Amino acid sequence: MNTKRSIENLQNALRMELTATHQYQLHAGVLDDWGLSLLASQMREEMTEELGHSQEYLTRLLFLKGSPQMTMAKTPVLASSLQDMFKSDLEDEKEAIEFYTIASMQASEDGDIGTRTLFERITLDEEQHMSWLELQLDLLERMGEPAYISKHMPSPGLDSSQA
Repeated sequence: MNTKRSIENLQNALRMELTATHQYQLHAGVLDDWGLSLLASQMREEMTEELGHSQEYLTRLLFLKGSPQMTMAKTPVLASSLQDMFKSDLEDEKEAIEFYTIASMQASEDGDIGTRTLFERITLDEEQHMSWLELQLDLLERMGEPAYISKHMPSPGLDSSQA
């Protein structure tokens, strides 16, 4: 089994997932600041899932005797609106899906079934993220931002854990 491409692809995926983790962390903080604690909680769930993905890539890299580099692919960006936030995340998810799909095919070509399976499984998670982001953009358009925002704010007198 040739692991050179798998190691390179896993390293790139690790960087992408570390970026996504920190991007969702930033979003959660911004959303809390905007009073959208229910949506901030969702972003924290996304952050946790992306962190899990980065751990899986790290574990596979070590298994293949790679030398993981814990760096981000790019710097997280502070969004100025919900629409900008969702659109930016959607583009990142599409990029990840495209890359992970190619990486899974390359791993298969190289006889690396474990890496192929990992990329395929995480691609399915990213497709779910993409679908959720597309839905949020659709809801924003159909409901309008004020109605969308009210849906993601806790009821008066309740904290986000009670809503």
